[in-house]
Amino acid sequence: MKGRQRGAALLMAMAIMAVAAVAATTMLVALSTWSRQAGLVTDHVQAEELVVAGGDWTRAMLFDDRRTSGDLDHDGEPWALRLPPIPFENGELAGRIEDQQGLFNLNNMVRNGKLDVTQYTRFQRLLSILGLPAELADTLADWIDADGTAQPAGGAEDAYYRALGHPYLTANRPLVDLDELAMVRGFDAGVRAQLKPFVTALPATTALNVNTAPAEVLAAVVDGLDLDSARALVARRNGVFYRNNADFLSQLGNDATVPGHDIRVGSDYFLVTLRVTYGKARARGQMLLARTNPTRWPDVVWRKVR
Repeated sequence: MKGRQRGAALLMAMAIMAVAAVAATTMLVALSTWSRQAGLVTDHVQAEELVVAGGDWTRAMLFDDRRTSGDLDHDGEPWALRLPPIPFENGELAGRIEDQQGLFNLNNMVRNGKLDVTQYTRFQRLLSILGLPAELADTLADWIDADGTAQPAGGAEDAYYRALGHPYLTANRPLVDLDELAMVRGFDAGVRAQLKPFVTALPATTALNVNTAPAEVLAAVVDGLDLDSARALVARRNGVFYRNNADFLSQLGNDATVPGHDIRVGSDYFLVTLRVTYGKARARGQMLLARTNPTRWPDVVWRKVR
């Protein structure tokens, strides 16, 4: 009897040891998984902080550029060069600065809540150059103007958006950034991709920087300028940039005109894109900078880090 009891006790002890071993193994696996996840989270936080630090570095660069170059910006300046990957301990940083005043500012189409017919016509011209429907100018105008009356040629106000499967209303204010175009009728992914190299959304009415504008945008903004002539202007500035408005206007043909207040040779708004790898984590950030006060670093209009 005692032998059987000792045998049963031994079996019980072995069973308890086995359960304990399994439990210990499970705890070790869970701890290891948590440790790896915690490490990834820490790396990602560090990567995001490095993106912000990289943004401050670009702000300092643009401040120094304004101090040394004045109101003149062109693609041959240091800020315009794509930043190659810069290695540092446990990671690397890469990025670029893009002038936004060389692009067509979609918010120029509406001024004080009302349609600016001149800018509206220029956007229609850009759409035609890119082979896109002219009606897109109407739907976008309705999205950002302050009234509730749809443009006659294919506009879309609240009634259209209310009837969607997931209803919403028009913004009735300027675009915050280009991502918002996804909400506007007709601006599907293909249209947005085609427009992206040529348009921007800035928080103020802006003049076009003729030193950085693509030929397509020049042809849209300058009345009477065809695309081939615009390409010739771009090719000419690649050798010698335009130093002032008069320098640019002197290169236009007799049939091409643009008001002096609609063009300039410098810029106030820049888009910064940064990518950071730190350990096993990656972070990407974008920020729109406004260099409107020459006495301080550019202001951050908006920032996205992910």
